[in-house]
Amino acid sequence: MQESIGVKLKSKEGEEDVANIIEVKEETKYKIMFTFGVFVLLSSLLFNSPSEIYSGLLNILLDPSILVSDYMAIGNIGAALFNSGALIIIAIVIAKINRVDMNGTTLAVVFTVGGFALFGKNLYNVWSIIMGVYLYSSYKKEKFSKVILIALFGTALAPLVSQISFGIGFPIVQAIILGNIFGLIAGFVLPPLAQHFIKFHQGFNIYNMGFTAGMVGTFLMAILRAFNIENEKRLIIAEGYNQVLSIYLAVIFASIIILGFVLNKKSFNGYKGLLKRTGRLVQDFVLLDGFGLTLINMGLLGVITTGYILLVRGQLNGPIIGGIFTVVGFGAFGKHIKNVFPVIVGVFLSSLIMTWDVNTTGPLLAVLFGTTLAPIAGEFGWKAGIIAGFLHMAMVMNIGYLHGGVNLYNNGFSGGLVAAALVPILESLKRRE
Repeated sequence: MQESIGVKLKSKEGEEDVANIIEVKEETKYKIMFTFGVFVLLSSLLFNSPSEIYSGLLNILLDPSILVSDYMAIGNIGAALFNSGALIIIAIVIAKINRVDMNGTTLAVVFTVGGFALFGKNLYNVWSIIMGVYLYSSYKKEKFSKVILIALFGTALAPLVSQISFGIGFPIVQAIILGNIFGLIAGFVLPPLAQHFIKFHQGFNIYNMGFTAGMVGTFLMAILRAFNIENEKRLIIAEGYNQVLSIYLAVIFASIIILGFVLNKKSFNGYKGLLKRTGRLVQDFVLLDGFGLTLINMGLLGVITTGYILLVRGQLNGPIIGGIFTVVGFGAFGKHIKNVFPVIVGVFLSSLIMTWDVNTTGPLLAVLFGTTLAPIAGEFGWKAGIIAGFLHMAMVMNIGYLHGGVNLYNNGFSGGLVAAALVPILESLKRRE
């Protein structure tokens, strides 16, 4: 199943270090992730009956799904988890068919897809965007595997398809056709833009696709507004499920930590080295530190973020669990407990003095998804991380209008702007050693 290998890594000083990474076979990694997807799907039956899941899933598929649309409220908990588990399995199968390694980026995309399948992505609205990316790869005569992760992350714009299909009042057939045409266009332009926009924030915004999708969503929403089509503000959330959902998440994250511990030869060896990484794109923890150690990091992030929500007396629901899952996923690709903490503190402090309450949906989502700016704390220190979190809170609460809620990665859009403005200032003030 596993073996130790030596990998040469460059330190900040440019010297080569040899890290002993416990290698896990790709087949084993895929089996573990597939099991996770099946667990999420089947766990839906713990909350609702098959008939309730079916009727709830229909409500989810026919919903406009723009931000913020909690599938646990629109359907029910079981339907939301079934939708999430199904999309997790689909993402894994697509990656497997295209022979994509189960590395940090793939783990991040699987958990992100599963998380947002609780409040915006569903079994209807993701396909035209994925197909649009596929058409781009065909046009460029490149392998789809080269852009498959962009296709899956690009489903951030899935609400664009649902909103046009079911939310603007057009005749249903024409609306579905138009919605999927917009999805194809969005998917087609995402790959070249994603490669370009990473330069804008210099890799300090981990959710690069969020910024890219935000730009695309803004342009497409501007076209719709030019024809007097506007999206209404939305906030549909479920409440009152903290006890059962906290137990559910505790089981998941405890299992991830234990599994990582076993795969890392029943130890936490190497975790201090992982915490020294800045998280700046591109840092793949699976490749740099091993699959087992990465799972430990992911599980710890899940425990910490869930604990924060409960500590401030927030509500566990679709969007919040989606945010927690996304943080956990990027625990394989840039985030760890050291570089996310200052950003969380920054958002928390801002919510104490700004107009929003700390335990309402917006600030809670800002805390979770604002950790997209974790590389700033990793690179420039905890004070910079707090400043980044503070600024992010103000920005993210005002930027949703631009894309009309069709970009699910709203915090990634905001994070790109904050990083682009803040990083040059921090670099200019950074003392030379």
